[in-house]
Formats: sequence, structure tokens, C-alpha cells
Amino acid sequence: MKVNSSKVLIIDFGSQYTQLIARKVRESGIYCEIYPFSSRIEKIKDFNPAAIILSGGPSSVYDKGAPLISNEIFKIDVPFLGICYGMQLIAYLLSGEVKPAKNREYGYSKLEITKKSKLFAGCGDDDPVWMSHGDIIVSPPNDFIITSKTGNGNIASFENKEKKIYGLQFHPEVAHTICGHKILNNFLFDIAEVKKDWKLSDFIEDKIKEIKTEISSGNNGNNAICALSGGVDSTVAAVLVSRAIGDKLVCIFVDNGLLRENEARDVFKFYKENLSLNVKLVKAEKIFLSALKGVSDPEKKRKIIGKLFINIFEKEADKIKNAKFLVQGTLYPDVIESVPVYGSSSIIKSHHNVGGLPKKFNFKLIEPLRELFKDEVRLIGKKLNIPDAITERQPFPGPGLAIRVIGEVTGNSLKMLRKADTIVAEEIKKNNLYNKIWQSFPVIIPVKTVGVMGDKRSYESLIAIRAVTSLDGMTADFAQLDYEILRQISSRIISEVKGVNRVVYDISSKPPSTIEWE
Repeated sequence: MKVNSSKVLIIDFGSQYTQLIARKVRESGIYCEIYPFSSRIEKIKDFNPAAIILSGGPSSVYDKGAPLISNEIFKIDVPFLGICYGMQLIAYLLSGEVKPAKNREYGYSKLEITKKSKLFAGCGDDDPVWMSHGDIIVSPPNDFIITSKTGNGNIASFENKEKKIYGLQFHPEVAHTICGHKILNNFLFDIAEVKKDWKLSDFIEDKIKEIKTEISSGNNGNNAICALSGGVDSTVAAVLVSRAIGDKLVCIFVDNGLLRENEARDVFKFYKENLSLNVKLVKAEKIFLSALKGVSDPEKKRKIIGKLFINIFEKEADKIKNAKFLVQGTLYPDVIESVPVYGSSSIIKSHHNVGGLPKKFNFKLIEPLRELFKDEVRLIGKKLNIPDAITERQPFPGPGLAIRVIGEVTGNSLKMLRKADTIVAEEIKKNNLYNKIWQSFPVIIPVKTVGVMGDKRSYESLIAIRAVTSLDGMTADFAQLDYEILRQISSRIISEVKGVNRVVYDISSKPPSTIEWE
């Protein structure tokens, strides 16, 4: 089989880390795609990969209904790398032995390299690696050699150098595996000899051509309508599409009443004056707040907001001749968390621009950023000359402040939250932390606590502060803010936000928590 020496295929078996593998591969300058484990062998061959990576996953190879793939895949003459479940699957399909471990390995483990391997070139003999599995490989397939073990003697890696099939029981794609990036690069460049030719500049050029062709096909009079939110994703998507079709793109910026203080006014002005986008402002606060009245369930909130967005776009589109396409700034993490589009990854929550769409609506979706991570989108924005005021903004959820008001959304709770949000942003920026933190924001909790204010008993609301560090939003840890910064934020909120008498700080990571509370 003739391979394309510049593409890598990742087969997804349900790991929440699959997208991190893709991100690492792209960071190395290699184009990759992710296919579900259920993909037909013919489809995999048609992709014509230079190498195939089998992801991890939460299942056991012996589970009923476990995600499996035909061992016909190994007849494709390309190098393979199995990671965690992917390694166990290689053993299972090629007559090795896999069985449940007496004690699940989770977290750091020391790697003991027992056999020289190209995979570990440049790595230390006892580098820490990150484990997350409940099964172990008791014996590798015939003609495979064990190349490393963990401190407790379990097989950590094996390989068949002649067939170029390699397996790792640990996760090289996560930051906890110190030599992980080196191991992946050893596989990609030294073993698979993949060419380094994935560039975001090429992506921009190719995507502009693709959009131009799709929107113009069949009818040169087709127009597109774009859902602008003020955030990085929708803005970059809009500018990218406008480069492709110019005035045929009509942007709609909806003031849904769920935005931050003065955001609708300021962002609309920025779009008009700084980006020269053809944008229309629709004021719809009353519509959204009315629809959300009495609704506490976060999934219902998201779907209500998503449906209203589409209804408004449809009404606005009726005023635009030949509006056939809807442009959205959907990103890869949105897709992963909402719907297992590529594989068996479990659904975390729906995003309004993924899970909130009705089954039938009158537009064809254009999602130019759907396969990208947030950091890639920021880089594209810079290459498109979008000012830092947009590209360096912290992520803001599509449903807006509705999912930062826990429980029912009311005008009063939004007023309190906006004021608290302004304070958090001011203090984070004042301490030069805004661009170092992935997200920082307040959440209003539907409980009241007893306090003492002005020598009198108070019984008022609670606000939680969330600040996290992250590379891509898929995993995150709480930001270890200085106590004096937290003290100042707390003091200002309690003093300046009427109705609040207590502030707490969220110190949970993702996973197990998500970044947003809802």
C-alpha cells in the first residue's frame, strides 16, 4: 500500500485523552485526523496514513461490547502505536494475554527501560510516566519483545521492530509523562518517518478555498449568516469566512441579556470599527429571560438558549436574500464534550452550538474551526491580523452567564453576577494574570448564608470564584492565586455587590470537575 508520508490516523477507542494525542501530533507539525474504532478498514485505507495510533479507552478488551477493531488493520503496511487500551488491544488481537490487574495502576509510575528501543531514544531510564488502567498484559504476542516495565514489574511497553508495531501501557500524550513528547516524536519521525508539513497558514488557505467552493456551489447568489458572540471562536470563524466570501457573509450579534457588563455595546462597536465586519445587533434580552424563567436544569438551559439562537437567526435570515448557510465557531473540545462524533468518548455536556441545535433547521452548517483546539484558533486569529483584544480573550461559554447562575436565571442574579465578574476581571488584570490563566470568573450559588454586616445579621447570597490553568480546556487545574489577590477579590465583591456576604474559591481540577459549574 502506498502511503501519504504526511498524515497520521488516530483510532479512537473512547479515551478522553484522544484529542490530546491529536494536539501533540499537530504540535509536531504533522496533520492528523481521528476516526472511530467502528470505521471500516476500507475507509482507513482510503485515508492513506503514514502511521496509525490506537488510543486509550475506559473498557477492558474482554468486556461485552468492548470497542474492538478487526486484526485486518495490521495488514496495512504502516507503523502502529498502541496507547494504554490500544496496547492491550494489540496484545488481544495478536494472541497475547491480557487480564485484570490485582491493583489498578493510576497516576505516576517509574519507567524501567529493559531493552534498547528507538521509541525511548533520549529518555531517562527512570523517567516518571502516567498510568491509568485496570488491566495488565501478562504476555506479549509472539515475536514481540518487552522493552520496559514499571516498578512493580508490569509490562509498560513492547514492540515488534520488524512489523513496526509498538505499544505503551502509559500515556505519552499527557504532561505528567515527562518524556512523552519525545516518545511520540521518536515514533512519528524516527520510526514512521512522517514528514513535518502541517502549517496553520496552509490550513487558512485551504479552508478559505473550501468555504468559497461550498457556499458558491450550485448558486452564486448564496449568502451566509454568522452567529457572533464576541469570543475568540466565533470571531475567528467570521473573519475566516469573510475572507472567503466577502459581503456575502452577514454577521448577527445577539444581545441575549446573558453577556457581561457593557459587552454587547463594546463588542458590537469593535466588530464595526476594528474588523469591518458586516454585523447587525439584535436585542433579545427579554425573549431569553422569559424562556429561562423557572428553569434550573443546566442541560435544559443550554438547549433553550441554543434553540432561541436558531429561531432568531432564522427570523433574521428571512430578511437576507438567499441566506443558506449558518457559520459557527464550534471547536474540537466542544464536539468531544457534547457528542461522541468520532468515537465512543462519553458525553460530558452539550454545548449550545453542538447539542442545542434542532434536528431540522433551514441552514447548512459551516464550522471552519471544528477540528481545531483553542490555541490553534488563537494562532489563526493572529495570522488573520485580528487584534489581541479578541484573540487573547479568556474563553466565554456560548450560553453566557446563564450557566454561571446556578439554578434559575433572574434579572437580579445576572445583575449581581455582572458586577462580580467585572471585579474579578479587574483584579486579575491588575495583577498581570489575565493571559496566564485560562479562565477566571465568578459563579452565583443558589444558597444564602448568615453573615454580619454593619453590626447586623445578614442572610445573603454566596459567590464562588473559579480560576484555572490549562493548555487546551480539555484538562485543567485550579490556579494557585496568591491569598492577597483572593482577599482583595472577596473584599470588593462583598463590599460592592449588594446581596452578597460570602465568597469561596473553587480548588477542583478537570477531571473530575468541569471548568464551568454547569
